[in-house]
Order: sequence, then structure tokens, then C-alpha cells
Amino acid sequence: MLNGTMLQYFHWYSPADGSVWNKLKDEAKNLSEMGITSVWLPPAYKSTEGGFSPGYDVYDIYDLGEFDQKGSVRTKYGTRDEYIEAVNAARAAGLRVYIDVVLNHMGGADETEKIPVRKVDPEDRNKFISDTFEIEAFTKFTFPARKGKYSQFIWDHSCFSGIDYAKDLEETAIFSIQNEYGPGWEDGVDEEMGNYDYLMFADIEFRNPAVREELKRWGKWYYDTVQFDGVRLDAVKHINQDFYKEWLDFMRAETKDDLFAVGEYWFIDLNPLLNYIDVTEGRMSLFDVPLHNNFHKASNAGKDYDLTTIFNDTLVATRPELAVTLVDNHDTQPLQALEAPVEAWFKPIAYALILLRAQGYPCIFYPDLFSATYTDKGGDGNDYEIFLPACDKIDKLILARKQYAYGEQRDYLDHPNCIGFTREGVDEVGNSGCAVIISNSEDGFKTMDTGARNAGKTFIDLLGNHEGEIKLDEDGCGEFQVMAGSVSVWVQKP
Repeated sequence: MLNGTMLQYFHWYSPADGSVWNKLKDEAKNLSEMGITSVWLPPAYKSTEGGFSPGYDVYDIYDLGEFDQKGSVRTKYGTRDEYIEAVNAARAAGLRVYIDVVLNHMGGADETEKIPVRKVDPEDRNKFISDTFEIEAFTKFTFPARKGKYSQFIWDHSCFSGIDYAKDLEETAIFSIQNEYGPGWEDGVDEEMGNYDYLMFADIEFRNPAVREELKRWGKWYYDTVQFDGVRLDAVKHINQDFYKEWLDFMRAETKDDLFAVGEYWFIDLNPLLNYIDVTEGRMSLFDVPLHNNFHKASNAGKDYDLTTIFNDTLVATRPELAVTLVDNHDTQPLQALEAPVEAWFKPIAYALILLRAQGYPCIFYPDLFSATYTDKGGDGNDYEIFLPACDKIDKLILARKQYAYGEQRDYLDHPNCIGFTREGVDEVGNSGCAVIISNSEDGFKTMDTGARNAGKTFIDLLGNHEGEIKLDEDGCGEFQVMAGSVSVWVQKP
């Protein structure tokens, strides 16, 4: 009954030296022993920039670092053989492996085609701003270096609904490809900008049945090649909702019924996420973007943030069984497109709130465990050197989830600057149970009930943020304390 804890085993600026797969292979056992139960791995297939790109600019989904394409054989993270060895090592260590599935778009086409298009208003994608005309576009993918190995499928303009560049005109815009599947964008996508089917590169056309069948064949091939346990689905708000219903049903029928799936539907409002869950009939979990947004705001507001509202309008409060909770990820880290990092002082608080409560499936971000340093250009065009320190006491918070965060939960979310909760513990996990108290202002205290099973026990702060001991009364109640702007996790004294 070990609590599940996911680790996002990469960030946007992970080393581009092909070392990541070998590093995972070497670290898998240690990760498992520390309390990590699953790893979400980055896109493992060849991208438009070969061995340098993080992988979300997909070129060839069948090239896992095997073919000399786009300037390299390996991907940013290593070779195909190293990837498979790393996955096998992770699973042998008891970790579940989740692969990153990026099926919204493709880039780096091998040939151009003359295709009919209409230009659209980028702020209202349903509004055409031209009649139909022809452009020369990068829409044909033949993968000459792979030479048909694994799949002979050729992607051409009939496989895409939109493109962002006209080679003959040397023009960047959003062009709707006029094909036999409809004159406009696909339905069943987010309504932002009128219709958010188009995101980037050559946008995959899911109304084409040949495309859907090819992606199902690929999914089965991938599973047979790399024995994964789940999938992280990229950019689902831009993909027809019915496709992933069909694809996940196929994958679970062909592989394993309990194949885990989590979708990235990046929207800070809760309602679109709930609607997506309803439409896809609960086939996948979603990342709790509204909760991340609350963490981001709370970390910047300090004592002015009302902690009693931290779970307001979040997925974990509404559909906890389908909420994957997070503190940061590769898109929210500094210098990235959705930059909204949680400030370092608040991260231990945020991790306590996702790791130690009964609700949600927590995901730890790689730099928060290992730290990270990188340089990139900001939105102003200037270079910035970024250092992301590891989250303070993250190892002890992971240990607390592994050893203590079990049993009935009692909430004390009753003060704007000081909140807490307790976990009663269970007989199956010895000495389990804890009391968590959080302050975003001055020193605080709170009388909380940990349950009669903890009556008379002595508790200490596992994190070491607060010295001293607390002796619980005959009902398992005690007055728990916390230092200013921090978190304490009180557990039974060994």
C-alpha cells in the first residue's frame, strides 16, 4: 500500500550530451529506495533538432535514437539501446515508467508540397482572412534514413490540418489546410482563440482515419519495444477529444488494462478541466494546473495570501482521484513559455501539501530534487543564468510520504496564515501518522487531533524546523507548532 510518488525525470534544460538515460539507469535503485514509485520520462524520439531539442518538436516517432536523422543518431537523452536499458533498470528497481506522448504536431518535414490553404486570424482561428490559395509547405515526411523500418507510412498534407510557414512566400502565419476532411479546424478542442486546434508546426489531422490507425499501430509498437506502464499526453487541449478516447481504449486492450494516463490540459481555470474529464469519461488523469497557479500566487504574496483558499477551485479538491498534483514543471520554470515558478521559500510548503495529504497523485520536478543551472535568453532578448536550488528538506518530505502519510485525514484549514492537517496512520505501516502545520507569516500553533491510536505518543518535527517534543493527550490531540514562513511535519518519535 506504498503511497505513489511520481518524479518528472527531466527539465527543459537537461544536459544535451546524451547522458540522461544512463543517469536514470544508475540512479533507479536509489530513487526507489528514497520513496519514488514512478518516473515520467521526456519524449524519447527524434526531434527537429536531433540531439539537442527537449523533444516536443517531433520529427519521427519511430526513431528512439537509432537512425542518423536531423544531425545525430542519439536524441538529447541518449540512444535507443540506452533508453531501453534505462527503462528496464527502472522497472527492475520497482519503478513504474511513464513515457511522454507528443502527437499534436510534427516538424522538420523532408519534402515540400503544393497545397491549398486559407489564412486565419491568429486571435480568432475560426475567422478566415483570405480565400483559398496555394502555398509550398513542409508537409511531407518520408524519413529517408529509416527506410521504412518499423513503418512505411508516409505523412503528407492529407495528414495535417494546419501549417505555420509558406516556403515559396517566405511567410510565417497560420494556414488552415483545405483538405477532404473539412474546410476548417477540428471540433472537440479548447475554445480559446475561437478554436485551439492549431498550436505549432504541422498540426496532425485526426479526422483522417489512416492517421488514427497509424498512431494506434505506433502505440502498440512502442509498448512492445519499451515496456512502459503509463503515458503522459502532451497538449491534449489542442487535440480532438474523441481521438484519445479511441487511442487509450485501444492501448489498454492491446497492452494492459491498468495503463496509467495523465493529460496536460494547461488552463488555470478549473471548469475546462472538469469538462474534459466528463467528455473523455474519466479515461485519464489531468495535471492540477489551478493548484499550481495557487502555489505560484501564494509564494509571491507571502503573508497576504489567505492559506484557507489554497485548494479553492482546484482539481484535487473536486476530482482527487484524477488529479496529478505538481509544484513546478518544465514549462513553468524560469525562461520558459508558461513561466510561473513557485518561489523557493514556499516550495517545502507546497510539497507538504501535495505529498502528505490523502488526495491526489503528487509529481516532483527534477530540479526540486537535484537542483539545476542553465543559461538562456529571456523574453527581452538578454541572456540569463538561472540556478534552481533543490527544494529544502525534499528528501525528508518524500520519506514522510513513504513512511507516515497514511490513514484518516483531519483538516484544519481555518486561519489565513496558519493551516494544518493530520493523518491518523494505519496498522499496516508501523509508526505511521503525522501532523502537518504551515505558516506563511509569523510563528504559529494549532491544536489538532491525530486520532486515538496516537494517544500518549511523543511527536517530533521530522524536518527539524522546530525543536522540542510534543506529548499527545489521551485522545491523540496536541498543540503543534511551526516557525514563521515554514512547515513542520510532526511524527512519532523513534
